[in-house]
Amino acid sequence: MPALPTLLALTVFPLLVIVAAIGDVRTMRIPNKLNAAIALSFFPAAFMAGMPFGVMGMHLMAFAVVLAAMMGLFFWGKIGGGDAKMIAAASLWVGWGEPLLIFFVITALAGGVLAVIMKLWEMLRVEQGVWGADGALRKTLARSFDLPYGVAIAAGALVAYPTGWWQSVLFAA
Repeated sequence: MPALPTLLALTVFPLLVIVAAIGDVRTMRIPNKLNAAIALSFFPAAFMAGMPFGVMGMHLMAFAVVLAAMMGLFFWGKIGGGDAKMIAAASLWVGWGEPLLIFFVITALAGGVLAVIMKLWEMLRVEQGVWGADGALRKTLARSFDLPYGVAIAAGALVAYPTGWWQSVLFAA
């Protein structure tokens, strides 16, 4: 079983991406400070867990490549800035190679599920307008949402995170 400092370090990333997802649902924003916390908390966690410098370099490469790609998508107006930074920050924790691929596949699948849920929500809103609803149901259905992609990013990150180098720490005997 990992030592207490290592366990504490390993809980930081999941907690931060969950906070980002919840905040994105509530406000449709992922603050820069939260994305910075996700990225910067990687370094003390990696040191506490004993990550070799070569592996850390591969995680930094994942961050740099993903940040460049996501910023390109942001500048073309295809993705929000907070989402782009969150994907890059999570990539730092996930690392290069198969875990990064898992991260992107799960994020895309979760984004598709999220889009379907949002479409159903819109259909409920239309139905509510046609048939009417009372009280709390009317208030709930009246709320309009955009696509809080931070939820999909968090899902992908939480699935991919333990598949890379961190697996050796998380599941150490």
